Amino acid sequence: MIEQVVDGVRWIPGRDRFMPDSHMYVIGKSDAQEYTLIDCGLMEMGAYKIEELEQGNIPLSQVKRIIMTHTHVDHIGCLSEILTAIPHCEVWMHESEAEYLERGDDRIVFGNKMFDSMIRSQYSIPKDFFKTKVHRKLQGNETLDLGGLQFQVISIPGHSIGSIGLFNSEHRMFMSGDTIYADGAIGRYDLYSADAGKLKQSLDLIAGLSADILLPCHNRIVKSGANKMIRNTVAQWAPLLE
Repeated sequence: MIEQVVDGVRWIPGRDRFMPDSHMYVIGKSDAQEYTLIDCGLMEMGAYKIEELEQGNIPLSQVKRIIMTHTHVDHIGCLSEILTAIPHCEVWMHESEAEYLERGDDRIVFGNKMFDSMIRSQYSIPKDFFKTKVHRKLQGNETLDLGGLQFQVISIPGHSIGSIGLFNSEHRMFMSGDTIYADGAIGRYDLYSADAGKLKQSLDLIAGLSADILLPCHNRIVKSGANKMIRNTVAQWAPLLE
């Protein structure tokens, strides 16, 4: 069920199957008549998320773009389903991962050969399934006006080369992708393009945001008081990432 986090930000929880399915976030105040989606999810998970958007009175005609925090399969797997339902929707992501998708290179999507083999055994994935036109390639430090709310794009590589987060200073709200979760965990750093040292730097950066609201792409979210939990998580993992 689609739920409100703050005015202008809602979330659709993922539905995990044999592997995790990303949450989808929806940014946009109703009077702005413009919505942005953040991430989508696994293959075959697009239909219920489109249904949740419609039941939440979000006209698909007003969904302008989808921003990917990164391009692992549990985030981008149903992108083609979303774009079929919303063909005018633009795709935005960090330039480092856009380069892979636009040339049809799915090494970041799968992460490693084991996941590639496992996922292909569960789904029929045709050649160039993940090849995608990227309408805007982000670098980090951009300020985005999204449906009446302002967000800063923050480059947080480590879990993947082009991982990004979105920070709203009004609510001290951070959308963290898979870089940090609300249960003491962080994103894995043993996948293709991941880097433990960069992840440590990104976690330090996140700790410095003093975020009150934490919106990761898996498991629970934190609607208030996230800062102490974030700092504890970063301190806990720091020795393991050096």
